[in-house]
Amino acid sequence: MSNKSHLELRRDLGVWGAVAIVIGTVIGSGIFLVPKRAILKVGDPWELFFVWVFGGLLSLAGALTYAELAAAMPESGGEYVYLRAAYGRLYAFIYGWTQMWVAKSGSVATLATAFYLAMVNFAPGLNSVIARIDAPIGPGWKPLEITAGQLVAIALILGLAGVNYFGVRFGGGVQLVVTIAKVGLFAAIIVIGFSFSAGTFGHMSTSVPADPGGLGGFFAALVGILWAYDGWNNVSMVSAEIQNPQKNLPKALIMGTLAVMAIYLAANAAYFYVLSADEVAKADLVPAEVMRKIFGPAGATAVSVVAMVSIFAALNGSILTGARVPFAMARDGLFFKSFGEVHPDHRSPSVSIFGLSIWSCVLVLSGRYDELYTCVIFASWILYGMAAASVIVLRKTQPNLPRPYRTLGYPVVPMVFVLVAGLLIFYTLRDSPRESLLGLVLIAIGLPFYFHWNRQNSSATKG
Repeated sequence: MSNKSHLELRRDLGVWGAVAIVIGTVIGSGIFLVPKRAILKVGDPWELFFVWVFGGLLSLAGALTYAELAAAMPESGGEYVYLRAAYGRLYAFIYGWTQMWVAKSGSVATLATAFYLAMVNFAPGLNSVIARIDAPIGPGWKPLEITAGQLVAIALILGLAGVNYFGVRFGGGVQLVVTIAKVGLFAAIIVIGFSFSAGTFGHMSTSVPADPGGLGGFFAALVGILWAYDGWNNVSMVSAEIQNPQKNLPKALIMGTLAVMAIYLAANAAYFYVLSADEVAKADLVPAEVMRKIFGPAGATAVSVVAMVSIFAALNGSILTGARVPFAMARDGLFFKSFGEVHPDHRSPSVSIFGLSIWSCVLVLSGRYDELYTCVIFASWILYGMAAASVIVLRKTQPNLPRPYRTLGYPVVPMVFVLVAGLLIFYTLRDSPRESLLGLVLIAIGLPFYFHWNRQNSSATKG
């Protein structure tokens, strides 16, 4: 084994850098897109607020649960480590496999694409097709078209991979600065919205026809809102690089999740103060419509800048944290060995960072990241539920494990998270059976690799 494989990651990330990862990774494009989709599912602004609150409390329940796990096992990989401890290497591998090839890489590709689409407001030529491959490998099995914007998205991914190559202190510093800028910009939108002279809270009494409405509408809206909250768990993936993790990890998870919840509720209140339910339902980017109503077209254009800053921070945080999962797998002998190397100078998982980023670039070019991400939602929530349940499993199987932080409200809090995860799995399977089953197929493709690497690792250990 090379000397690089003996090197360890450094604990260079402070508590505010960790909080910035939570806030910056969670607040991406969801707050721009989800309000429209959600109001169409439930119809009533008050019901929509209830779903936002419920989604926030559910995320907080997850954060409280993960805080115990992260403080007890402050290692790289997040859920990978918890699943391994509670259920064994196979379930940990399944999680890491889906993260590397679909979930995290698909999220990176989606964010980078959303960034260039926001840039189109300033550079319309980015939508122009610069190359075409006349083979049925594009979305919908049509010829693959490559746009100038896709190349911008790829350049952004590789540029941020380069930022994180220089270590978690540098990448975390960038995350902190951009997250502060993002929160400031959202605060400005909220203040401007509530300052609008023609605004009224009477808009909360307006409504639109709901499809499907009722309990089905609630869960349909909740899926989208949980996507907007998604990412609160990412900071646990860099546990091995956080200073005083037993104290700072729980603090970052809880403070970051509460801050996101407060920003989302304040932003939605400002949206409905300016816009009626019907106007929200017709707006592709709700904050842009808010600013357009107040300042005209220039206001809507300004929101594109806010979106770019927001997406940039989420993208940097996703690359920073996501690369630690294949790194942890490789350290366990369950992935390509080179992914487990640590850069001798910067102490970053450099190969894993560029490996994840390059694959994300391939997904950007393919245009299939949305399809892949939809396919893995079903399987991902099974694993998220299992990860949350592992706090209960480990209390039974490893009662002497040092637990610097214990989950507030145990066992009710983790059980509520697991229960709602189960309901989401049910509704996803019911509403998207094809994509759900395809997600399981993607996992099945990884099983031969698991058995090969596990056998290889067992042989090396015996040797």
